[in-house]
Amino acid sequence: MDIVLRITVVYLFVLVGLRILGKREFGQLSPLELVSLLMIPEVVSQAMVGSDYSLTTGLAGLATLLVLVFLTSLLVQRFESVEHLIAGQPTVLVRDGEFIARAMNRMRVTPEEVFTEMRKAGMEQLAEVKWAILEPDGSIAIVARGEPQSAPGAPPHPRDERKKGI
Repeated sequence: MDIVLRITVVYLFVLVGLRILGKREFGQLSPLELVSLLMIPEVVSQAMVGSDYSLTTGLAGLATLLVLVFLTSLLVQRFESVEHLIAGQPTVLVRDGEFIARAMNRMRVTPEEVFTEMRKAGMEQLAEVKWAILEPDGSIAIVARGEPQSAPGAPPHPRDERKKGI
């Protein structure tokens, strides 16, 4: 039972630490994916090179980690508040061709990063951008002026699209 408790504590610590770092720090990986990738080798290595050479201990640790990932993803899927806590929310960086400096500073995004995504979207000037949104996965979505919006005056929200499909 000691291994289950230790892995649970490490899992929660790593998850909270990554959440504090912010969404720009881990790019395209979700926090759950990154935590899993970081912990699986560590959990299995304890059984291979640690003081306990038991395969059972390694498998119990890995099973605990997989159950925690499953339960976390289930909570994220079922409860919007847990999703916002774990994954975060989209952040508007540009509105109607104007940088939102406070949001950019808080998210540690440079204007050049926004311009890079604008060029990928085929835009040359900031005035062409209706919205630039830092998504919870760390990517920057660019919405050009004149594209249809889900609600007048508000950036599209991913949950709105998900509800349409259910």
